[in-house]
Amino acid sequence: MGRTVVPTSRTKLSRGLVRLRARAGGVADAIGARGAFLVTCCVLLVVFYYPVGTVLVTAFTHGGRPSLAPLWATLTDPFYFGALAGALTDPASVPGTLVEWVEAGFPAVRTGLFGFTAYLALLGTAGAVVVGLPGAYVLARYEFRGRETIRSLTVVPFVLPAIMVAVGFTTMFGTNGVVNDLLGLVGLSVDVAFGLPIVVAALTFYNAPLVTRFVVAAVETVDVRTVETARTLGAPRWRAVVDVVLPQVFPSFLASVLLVFIFDFMAFPIVLALGGLQYATVEVWIYSLASDFELAEAASLAVLEAAVTLGLTYVYLRAEHPGGSDTTAASVPRVPLIGPPSAGRFLACAYASVALVLYVGPLTSMVAESLTRAGSVSTANYAFLLAQQLGSGGARPTVAVSNSLLFAVGAVALAVPMGVSIAVVTGSGGRVRRLAGALLMAPLAVSGVVTGIGLLQGLVFGIDLFGYHLAITGPVAIVAAHAVGGYPFVVRNVAPLLARVEDDLVAAARTLGAGPTRAFRDVTLPLVAPGVVAGAAFAFAISIGEFNATIVLARDGASYTMPIALERYLSNPSVGPYLGPAAAMGTVLLVVTAASFVVVERLGGRWDR
Repeated sequence: MGRTVVPTSRTKLSRGLVRLRARAGGVADAIGARGAFLVTCCVLLVVFYYPVGTVLVTAFTHGGRPSLAPLWATLTDPFYFGALAGALTDPASVPGTLVEWVEAGFPAVRTGLFGFTAYLALLGTAGAVVVGLPGAYVLARYEFRGRETIRSLTVVPFVLPAIMVAVGFTTMFGTNGVVNDLLGLVGLSVDVAFGLPIVVAALTFYNAPLVTRFVVAAVETVDVRTVETARTLGAPRWRAVVDVVLPQVFPSFLASVLLVFIFDFMAFPIVLALGGLQYATVEVWIYSLASDFELAEAASLAVLEAAVTLGLTYVYLRAEHPGGSDTTAASVPRVPLIGPPSAGRFLACAYASVALVLYVGPLTSMVAESLTRAGSVSTANYAFLLAQQLGSGGARPTVAVSNSLLFAVGAVALAVPMGVSIAVVTGSGGRVRRLAGALLMAPLAVSGVVTGIGLLQGLVFGIDLFGYHLAITGPVAIVAAHAVGGYPFVVRNVAPLLARVEDDLVAAARTLGAGPTRAFRDVTLPLVAPGVVAGAAFAFAISIGEFNATIVLARDGASYTMPIALERYLSNPSVGPYLGPAAAMGTVLLVVTAASFVVVERLGGRWDR
C-alpha cells in the first residue's frame, strides 16, 4: 500500500522558488538577447543607417525642400546616360532618332558613365566565366593531390584586398613589370599598364574563383543515380550531361554570373588604381565628386547605382540555387587526373598554365619585386617601409601597418558582438524576424564609398544635437565603417551553427541551475565558437583590406592604412619609377590576409551565400 506524501511548507516554498527562478531566467534571457540586439541596432543607426540616409536624402532635396530635381538632373545628363538622357528629356523624338540611326548604318552610340560601367562589368564577367568554368570542370571532374587546397583558394575574393591585386598586376604586366622585363630580352614590349586590358584581367583574377566555387558546389549536389538512369535508358555520356547535369548546375552558374556582374559593376579599388579617371566607373566618379564636396551629385549617382545593384541582387536571390534536395545521395565520381591522354586532361594542363600566369604570376611578381632593387636581391624596400615616409601624405609606412592592425582589432571587437546578437535574435522565428535580418544585411548592398561619405559629412564633420556639436575623429569613423562591413560575415557564420544547437541542451543547463548568461557561455557559445572565430577572421581580413570607405575617411597621413598607402605609392610620382615600396607593402598585406584566410578555411567559414 502506497504512502501519500504531503508537501510541507518548505517543499512548497522550494518548488515555488524553482518556478520563480525559471520564470525570472526566461525574462532575463529575453531581456539579455533583446537588449544586446537593441544596442546593436542603435549602434548601426548611428554609424550606418543615419549617415547613409543623410547621403541618399540629398538626392531628393533641393534648397532644403523635397525635390526630384537632383535625381532628374543626373538622369538627363548625357555624361552619365549618353543617348538615354536625350530619350528621357524628349521621348517623342525617339522613333525619329532610331530611324536616323538605322539609316546611318548603326554608328556607335554614346552610352555615358553608366553604360561604360556596365560594359566594363560585362567584360569582367565574361573573363570570369571564361577562366572560371574550365577551373570548375577540372575540380569537379578530376581527383588529384592538392585538389582540396586549390578548391579552398577559391575563397580568395573575400579575403584578398583588391588594391593588393592591383599592385600584383602592376608588377606583373606594368611598364616596368616582369612581362616587359622578359620581353625586353628579345627586343619586345607591351604597354597595358593603366589601361582597360589590365583592369579586365584584374577583375577576372578577383571574380573567376566565384564562378568556379559556385559551379563545383552545384556539381557536388548532383545525384549520380540520375546520371546512371539516363545512361541506362540509352543516353550517351554527353546527352546525360546535357539533360541531367546541366539543368541542375545552371541555376548556380547563373547566380554566380549575376553576383560577379554586381561586384564588377561596383568595382572601385582595382579601377581607381589601374584605370584612374580615364576609365572611371560610377563608383570611382562618386568618390571623385565626394572629394570635391559635390555631395548632391554624388548622392544622386549613389541612388541610381543602388537601384541597379539592388535590382540585380533581387534577381540573384531569385536565381540562387537552394542546393540539392538529397544531401546523402552519392555525387558524381571523379577520375584520376594522371592517366591516358584525353581532351579533358589536355584542358586541365592548359588551364594550369593559364592559372599560373593569372593567379600565381601577379602575387609572385609582387613578392619578387619587393625583394629587388636595381636589378639585384635586396631588402632595401622593406628598409624603406621602416625608415622613410610617403611622398605626399607625410605618414610613415610603419604607421599605415600599425593603423591597419589596430583598426582591424577595433573592428573585430565591434563586429563580433554585433553579429552574434543579430544572429541570436533573427536566426529563427517568423517573417518579421527574417525581414529584420534582411534589413540588417544592408551593408552588403550599399557602397562603401557612400558609407564613408555619410560618416564624413555626418559624424566626422559633426552634427548639432540639443545645442551641442557632436563629432568623432577620423580613426573612430574608420573603425566603425570597418565593423559595419564585417559584421554581416559574423552573422553568416554564426547563424547556421545556432540553428543546430539543440534546445534540450540549454534547457538541461537551466534545469541544473545555470542562469541564462551561464547557459549561453557554457553550452551555446562552445557549440558556435568555430563560427564566431571564423566570422572574426572574416571581419579582421575585411578590415585589413577595406579601401572604399577608408579612402574617404582617411583625410591625412596619420590615419592611412596599408591599402591607402598602396594606392598612394601607385599614384604618387615622387616615389619614383620603382614599384619596390608598393610591392613590399603589398607583401606585408598578403601575409596578414593569408593568415586570416588560413583561420577561415580551418574553421569552415561560410562566405558564399
